[in-house]
Amino acid sequence: MGTYMQDAEHISKPVPSRKKLHKPEPPIVNNLSVNDLLESVGAGLRDFREAPYYGLFFGSIYVAGGWLLILLLLYFDMPYLVYPMAAGFALIAPFIASGFYVVSQNIEEGKELSWAIVFGPLKLMFSRDLGWMALVTGFSMFIWLNIAVVLFLGFFGFRIFEFSELINMIFTTPTGLLFLVLGNVTGALIAFGVFSFAVVSIPMLYHRDIDFITAMITSVRLVVKNPKVMALWCVSIAALIGISLLSGLIGLLVTMPVLGHATWHLYRRGVTAP
Repeated sequence: MGTYMQDAEHISKPVPSRKKLHKPEPPIVNNLSVNDLLESVGAGLRDFREAPYYGLFFGSIYVAGGWLLILLLLYFDMPYLVYPMAAGFALIAPFIASGFYVVSQNIEEGKELSWAIVFGPLKLMFSRDLGWMALVTGFSMFIWLNIAVVLFLGFFGFRIFEFSELINMIFTTPTGLLFLVLGNVTGALIAFGVFSFAVVSIPMLYHRDIDFITAMITSVRLVVKNPKVMALWCVSIAALIGISLLSGLIGLLVTMPVLGHATWHLYRRGVTAP
């Protein structure tokens, strides 16, 4: 009887409720307009004018790296990879542009700039998920180059061309023109895919202590919520980089700093804390 009473008493006691585990709320993505885009570009241009030495330094990395890659491809008789490799800058540009985000944030907060201040946060970023993000963008460029090689072999076979001969064949033959159109369309699709998950994810990884998956998803959410504005931004980036490539990469000294600073300001407008 005593055992029964103890069991009944035990059953009648309320079971303590478990604490509910609350998942952190995702960052909020805002509506953007063309005016936001224009004002971000204007703010990027102001940041470049206010701290030109840093912009020119990071921009020169693009120029020197581009020249080195082109010279290596020409040296190893692979001229058909010159254009894809140069266009690949658009895929890895957001990652290399991290230095511009540091400069823009310090200007935004009214802090003094120095080389130590600029390079300090960049070292810290590699201990976060930025390394994984770099792996994703680098792998995307690797895929793009492999597709470019497959397209070239599919249209021209295993022939070796001189650079001038290749240019003449691409622009003066139906096969070359079809290759040019198909290659650019394929590259544009890949570039927009990378753009969608990288446009604000890298400045977010610099600015917030957040995992790279959440950053990529937030970037895609921003593009989905503002498809027209973000498509215009993607086309603008491609056009400015294209003009810079035609200038022998010299134009990257200016376009990359302005685009990098502008991306920071667009991120600040497009993504806010929950």
